[in-house]
This record gives sequence, C-alpha cells and structure tokens, in this order.
Amino acid sequence: MTDAPDPRQPLLAGQPPTGTVTIYPLVGIPEVVSGDHLGSLIRSALVEAGLTLRDGDVLAVSSKIISKAQDLRGPLEDRETLVRQQSRRVVAERRTAHGTTRIVEALAGPVMAGAGIDASNTGDRDGVLLLPTDPDLAARQLYAELLTAHAPHPLPRLGIVVTDTAGRPWRDGQTDFALGACSVQVLDDLRGGVDADGRALTVTARAVADEIAAAADLVKGKAGGVPVALVRGLAVGTVSEPGAAGARSLVRTGPGDWFAQGGAEAVRAALGVPPGSPAAEEVGIASVLPEEAADRMARAVRLALHGEGAAVVDVDQQSGTTTLVVRAPDPFVAGRVCARLAVALAGERLEGVAVARSTDS
Repeated sequence: MTDAPDPRQPLLAGQPPTGTVTIYPLVGIPEVVSGDHLGSLIRSALVEAGLTLRDGDVLAVSSKIISKAQDLRGPLEDRETLVRQQSRRVVAERRTAHGTTRIVEALAGPVMAGAGIDASNTGDRDGVLLLPTDPDLAARQLYAELLTAHAPHPLPRLGIVVTDTAGRPWRDGQTDFALGACSVQVLDDLRGGVDADGRALTVTARAVADEIAAAADLVKGKAGGVPVALVRGLAVGTVSEPGAAGARSLVRTGPGDWFAQGGAEAVRAALGVPPGSPAAEEVGIASVLPEEAADRMARAVRLALHGEGAAVVDVDQQSGTTTLVVRAPDPFVAGRVCARLAVALAGERLEGVAVARSTDS
C-alpha cells in the first residue's frame, strides 16, 4: 500500500497542480516602432526568458505595441476630434479640468472613455496612440506572425488575447480587459449546468478572455515596460481554434444594452439634445466637479427652450421659493416649454423648483 499523494505537491514532477495558473512576464522586448514584426520580437523574448510555448498557452499582448507596429497615431492637440472620429456614438460626456471627456462606443468595439485613445507609453514620439479598429483581426495577424517566427517548427495550440485598459461602471479604478482575441474561448457559458450544490445555473457566463487580460496585467503593469505575458495552466478548452469568436462578441450593445446612455444624457436626448452633438455644446455639458444650483438651473432652461418657438423663462423668488415662469405669445408653446422644463429640472436633480406658465399674452 502506497502513501496518498501530498495535495500541496504537484502530481507530476515539474508540473503545476490542477487549477494552478502561472503567468510569466516577457521582459526585454525593445521599444516597438512602425513596421516591427511582433511575432519575431515575442519569439526572441521567449527564448531570452528560457520559455518554450506549450499547448494551451495564451499570450496576453498589450494593444499599445500593436498600435505602434501599425503606426496608429494622431496629434495630441486634435484629441477631441480624434475621439469623435474613432467613435460610433457617445454614451455620456462631462466637462473636466482638461476639457470634455466622453464615454463612447469605440470603432474598436468596446464602450470606453475617449475611444481608448492614449497619450501614455507612446514611445519616443509625441502624440497619442489609437486602437486598431478591428482588434480581433489584429490578434489573428499576430498569430500568423508567430507562425512565421516559429517556422519551420509547428506552433503549439496557442491563444492570443489583445489587452487594453478601461474603467468600469460603478467601480473605481481601471483594469485590463480583452480588446481582441484569437484561438481563445472568450466566454465560458455555464448556463444549463449546475453549481457545486447541484442547483441549476441560469445566468452565469464567465468572461474568460477578460479574466486572462486582468490576470496578465498583474505582471505586465503600466510602468514596467512589459507589454506581453505568457499565461499557462488554463483549463482545457480555453485555447480553441483560430476561427473562434473573438473579443468583439463580448461587447454588449443594441437591445441587450440596458445602459446605452448616461442618465443625464438620456433625459437630454429625449428633449432633442443627444450627447456629442453641437446642440449639447450649446446647451452646456455637466461637469464632474460640483456645480452651483444656479448654473444647473440655467442649463435646464436652455435645454427646455432648445428648438422651441419664441419663449422666455423668468425666475421668480418669493418667500424662499423659486418659481420658473414661462412666457410665450403662443399658449401652446408656453405649455410645452413648461413640460420640457419640468423634465430638464429633474434631469439636473433640481428639487423644490416650481414651474408656472404666465397668463400674460
């Protein structure tokens, strides 16, 4: 009779125990410039680190080096124009100390701040880096470069996750996520199965590619100059085929998007002033900093009057009560502006402000 294996030790010599994931930073990759062959650079970094790719490995690659290799750049002074050019739609916008920040649906796919345009770690050139418009294609191209770099030897079953950094609704801080992917099962849909207690799973679907990107960032970081990490020991089936669905399939837009616009933007859009439009600039954009009630009220008045006929709004303050009085030659216009004004005030979270229509002609 033999002793039972120690659960703290690997079951096979030199191999990690079941469920252990190991992440290796690939140091020594030089500053990437336009036209560089990323597959060769990564291959050299693997050799320098003494690593040989194995079946089931995943390379997490920062989108920055792809942007540099493809020369996806723009001038810093035209950043706001670039954001508009790299966006499909504006979700929310706020004034900041540095201009206007917009949360947008980027051409690259995800909903994120500033279309993912980045002025950090841009190398020895001024300006900003743009995201590839098709990150899944960029992942497939990198896969092909790795095939070339390893020729004539065959490439193991390998996955690639192109990573980027973004904030998240209702959470402080940023984390890395999967911008693009090749040969990775990006979603582990557990619906229809059961949990550890035998109860049916009806909504659980793990965003595996995002988890890989976030884990890899623990060794890549933002200031260490490590743009690539090797992730080893993932569950069987994580690495799939090059034709599998990419990271764009994780982006939730359309009918499934419950938060297609910010709260303030939804109110303004309902009143004919969508975010990102010239009308939004004319009416005024809310600030991330605290604002005086008078400034918010003035913005609500401009919103209520936008696109309407001849009408004015006067402020009447008596006995500590603020009343906005709408005056217009056409009673119908006056009534409509009153209704719009009540909605605009609610959108600015202004309470205790009354709205009245003047009976004067």
